Amino acid sequence: MSGILNAFTGGTYSGLPGAPTIGTATATGATTATVAFTAPTNTGGLSITGYQAISSPGSITATGASSPITVTGLTASTSYTFQVRAQNSIGYGSYSGSSNSITTSVAPSSQSYTSAGTYSWVAPTGVTSVSVVAVGAGSKGFYDGCTGASQGGAGGGLGYKNAYSVTPGSSYTVVVGKGINSTSACNNSYFVSTAVVRGGGATLYTGFGTYTGDGGGNGGNGTSGTGYPGGGGAGGYAGQGGNGGACTGTAGAGGGGGGGARRGGGGVGLYGQGTNGAAGATTTRGGGGSCGQGGGSCLVGGAYGGGGSLCAVGGVGAVRIVWPGNTRTFPSTCVGSP
Repeated sequence: MSGILNAFTGGTYSGLPGAPTIGTATATGATTATVAFTAPTNTGGLSITGYQAISSPGSITATGASSPITVTGLTASTSYTFQVRAQNSIGYGSYSGSSNSITTSVAPSSQSYTSAGTYSWVAPTGVTSVSVVAVGAGSKGFYDGCTGASQGGAGGGLGYKNAYSVTPGSSYTVVVGKGINSTSACNNSYFVSTAVVRGGGATLYTGFGTYTGDGGGNGGNGTSGTGYPGGGGAGGYAGQGGNGGACTGTAGAGGGGGGGARRGGGGVGLYGQGTNGAAGATTTRGGGGSCGQGGGSCLVGGAYGGGGSLCAVGGVGAVRIVWPGNTRTFPSTCVGSP
């Protein structure tokens, strides 16, 4: 039979297709890779109907009509090679040689620090790049019972840094601002150092927090007077927090809204750019920006980074680290959960 077919086809006939020529395998994520190949010249005398790739280890398979084939269901931070075989109407032929070795990327994850203090973050296995957002604490408000003078606390700044290189197993300093007083040093939040990425801590009403990083926003001003002025809003991912007001605060321009009379400024969230915080009206808390909390109960600044009113504390600062940092970047690219 094969001799007759050879006479008509002018080639070697085995019934099954020959092995494809393996090309380049490329990791495309934590659980996916693509495998390129060249079709075999020997089709077995029949049309090739498809191809199958298989991984080593795991024997995870995927099929496709042509090169490249996308393989899914791989394990994060794992090395793989691949082989490919062709199929015709009779069945599958021989596998190709093995591809180059690839290593899938680390699984997306994050670590958030939302209580005041100093911490050490250790880069997990496989994590070589992170993106970080830091929100400075809002400042405490001030009230002089003798003169009636009052100052609303300003809002903390927000800074973010993308694709910062880290070494797996190494530790990195994280500091979260307190929001319990009016000095910027105690209210700063940062990762590694204030020169890398910083959400600047606020001081009293005109001392809004600034920022260091690839982008971010300054906090809003509080206000002063003999009434009960509100606190400033936290800075946002693309603009300044709103200013507090003696009666009515202003809306955030990318951050938390300023508080109205007797009310704290709005905070800002850690999951990337969202809606701006609304202005606080008379005796109304400033709205939270980018999914942040509105001004805290009555006088307290909202988390994270809102300024306090009267003698109430400002909103605490925060730092959030996400990875892998080359694919998850602020202000809004894939920085939600996890």
